[in-house]
Amino acid sequence: MTRATSILLYTVPLTILYFLFLLGVVSVPLISTQAADEILPVIPWVFLVTFGAYSLGSLGWGLVTFRDCPEAYRELMMEITQAKDDLRSKGVSVDT
Repeated sequence: MTRATSILLYTVPLTILYFLFLLGVVSVPLISTQAADEILPVIPWVFLVTFGAYSLGSLGWGLVTFRDCPEAYRELMMEITQAKDDLRSKGVSVDT
């Protein structure tokens, strides 16, 4: 099973259940109706902010540990040097 399939396998039923709770078709167990009416509309924003924080954190961690991958570091530095040499051969100043 691919990663996308497993994600869909979990998100589709949870989304359906969320909308059933949000529209009041099914009552939320262990929570009063008033509390559910206040909490349910903001749940997508909580997930969005959580996903954004996770994405930025993993991106930042990848930047912090980038030098831990010496092959990738050397490859990137070589590509930067090649790009600078190519631009210099076309008359662009890159050492400013």
